[in-house]
Amino acid sequence: MEREKLGSRLGFILLSAGCAIGVGNVWKFPYMVGQNGGAIFVLIYLGFLLVMGLPVLTMEFALGRASQKSMTRLYQELEPKGSKWQIHGYAALVGNVILMMFYTVVSGWLLQYFVKMVKGDFTGVTSQVATSQFGLMLQDPWMQILFTGIVVVLGFTVCAFGVKNSLERVTKIMMIALLVIMVVLAINGFFMDGTKEGLKFYLVPNVENVKEVGIFNVITGAMSQSFFTLSLGIGSMAIFGSYLGKDRSLFGEAVNVAVLDTFVAFVAGLIIFPACFTYNNGNVSAGPPLIFETLPNIFNNMPLGRLWGSLFFLFLSFAALSTVFAVFENILAFVQEITKMSRKKLCIILAVVMFVLTIPCVLGFNAWSGFTPFGDGSSVLDLEDFIVSNLLLPIGSFTFVMFCILKKGKGWGYENFENEVNTGKGLKLQKWMKGYVRFVLPVIMFAFIVISIVTFFI
Repeated sequence: MEREKLGSRLGFILLSAGCAIGVGNVWKFPYMVGQNGGAIFVLIYLGFLLVMGLPVLTMEFALGRASQKSMTRLYQELEPKGSKWQIHGYAALVGNVILMMFYTVVSGWLLQYFVKMVKGDFTGVTSQVATSQFGLMLQDPWMQILFTGIVVVLGFTVCAFGVKNSLERVTKIMMIALLVIMVVLAINGFFMDGTKEGLKFYLVPNVENVKEVGIFNVITGAMSQSFFTLSLGIGSMAIFGSYLGKDRSLFGEAVNVAVLDTFVAFVAGLIIFPACFTYNNGNVSAGPPLIFETLPNIFNNMPLGRLWGSLFFLFLSFAALSTVFAVFENILAFVQEITKMSRKKLCIILAVVMFVLTIPCVLGFNAWSGFTPFGDGSSVLDLEDFIVSNLLLPIGSFTFVMFCILKKGKGWGYENFENEVNTGKGLKLQKWMKGYVRFVLPVIMFAFIVISIVTFFI
């Protein structure tokens, strides 16, 4: 059966960026910046994105386009006979599923907050009441199950109608709307009283801020954020490479996706930090609760705050759903190549399975709150996130790197990788990059895996 193709280059860029852009850009990036000293963290993050994230993203696109398969069949098409690289394909399928076991729940939270903002639940309440809403939401498993179910059904419904006719069209609209809403909110942020202080913290390097956090913590945090923001290591990007034609070079397309992903994260900071310094006494280090506990109070004190709050959580829901759609498509392609079932029938089956698998994460905040895998305050979500973020993603990316650089007979070979990437018009890999990709990148990746695991337990 001939591989389905995307309808346009814009569709590919927005679809790939939609997979990369999610709550990590808008929720995690600002609080990581806040906790790690501001502008210096941002600079280090951009450095790691360039030297580590971009090459691995290019590799995923190349492996997908060269094989014209998802991860479950990618290695069989490209690996030397008798090798065992295909084991990673099945590990990647597991990684996509575990990722969606908690990511869909978080997406459901965002939808709930959008509904709350539209209804005016935060309007006129005290800061204590607004802050308490997040904890109360976590204690209600039934509403979480309802909104998680909406996310799962919506995701597989979009995927059921195909890549070109449904997923590409819907993601185009959502991504363009997302970018427009972000720009509007960022412009609004420039007129706040705390804009000067907020932008100074965000954009002007301050060594004292870094000393308070510790330079090692800042570096490891920036390395982690720059890597995970692009959803690398489990084939989420390889699948879109498999839907791409040969008319454009892949390094240039990877640059476009990385730039768009970085733009969204950067603009999120332009929205949040001026608001924090205007309405929250400059408290930028609240951590993960920043979006759910701090921002409702900020919007409550803004002119037209209910409108801005509704738009913000709508845009954040778009960011989350774009990733859900993309990863669901990845899972669907995986299983379809194994089972040969029709797309629509498989979507129904996978929707039921995925919904059931989200229940432990939901119950981890209430009925199963006594299960604390990493000590007090941890939950099922933390365990699932650790498995994906600290193990499957970095190890998967390292596997991609080694497969692409090992000589023919052991891996795919750098020459095959380079030829695939440079096919078509656009920005190409240069000869001087070969030494870096073959000898420096693997060392960085291996160090990242060790650091990522060790720092989690320190």
